[in-house]
Amino acid sequence: MDNGGAEPVILELGDTPFDITHRALVMGILNRTPDSFYDAGEYWEFDDFLRKAESLVVQGADFLDVGGVKAGPGDEVDLEEELRRVVPAVEALVERFDLPVSIDTWNPDVLDACCEKGAVIANDISGFEDPRYLEVAAKHDASVIATHIRIGPRVPDPEPHYDDLISDVRAFLADRAQMALDAGIQRQRIIIDAGMDLGKNRYMSWDLLNRSEELALLGFPLLLSASNKRFLFELLETERHDINEGSMACHAVGIAKGCRILRAHDVKGSRRVADAMAEILAAS
Repeated sequence: MDNGGAEPVILELGDTPFDITHRALVMGILNRTPDSFYDAGEYWEFDDFLRKAESLVVQGADFLDVGGVKAGPGDEVDLEEELRRVVPAVEALVERFDLPVSIDTWNPDVLDACCEKGAVIANDISGFEDPRYLEVAAKHDASVIATHIRIGPRVPDPEPHYDDLISDVRAFLADRAQMALDAGIQRQRIIIDAGMDLGKNRYMSWDLLNRSEELALLGFPLLLSASNKRFLFELLETERHDINEGSMACHAVGIAKGCRILRAHDVKGSRRVADAMAEILAAS
């Protein structure tokens, strides 16, 4: 989201303003799930979770994102269980670290409970499917992340089809950003995400990455969710734990094409890529 040398581009996360004119932010991923796609519950125990969070902070995360239900199909997680997983986690992070905290949920009741404990970012991969979601976010003056998805979270989508992938995703995100504005959320608190792997096959996700500038032109900070995604290890024909270099390459490409937030498993590497690219973009 480069603005061609005009006024700085500012993103507000809670009380913290970030200049993202050239510098991409790094979102540190924290799963509170025993069955997550990437770490398979490696940090499920609460002490392990907190140690992981501390390491992400030390490595340079700009904010932390906590999720209690994985995006893909799996065992049912009811409201009570999701609250049990994420509310104490959010509270502990807010108490321990001076960083904005994001809650990855599409449930407005979970969002409400987490914002009460200090979360300031509402990360909804359903694309604000629940009409109450934006009302809750606005009530807490939370920043929001609008993600494109074709059907919905946790629903298998093995053969996605689009009349025009980029146009469809762009129109969806423009509509969701407008919904957020209409709900009273300030423009500088709205983020958009193309939703790689969410209702897309490997070639669709790759195309979205390569044409990120067309989404960044919507004028909202663009989040890149390519880190360790399925499309990467399928395209690179490798294992899911052997694609870190591919993730870093995607981050560099994404930043060059306008992405300004990196959803990252490897925070240290992503921070280095983001800082190097900031220097390059500023110099150019």
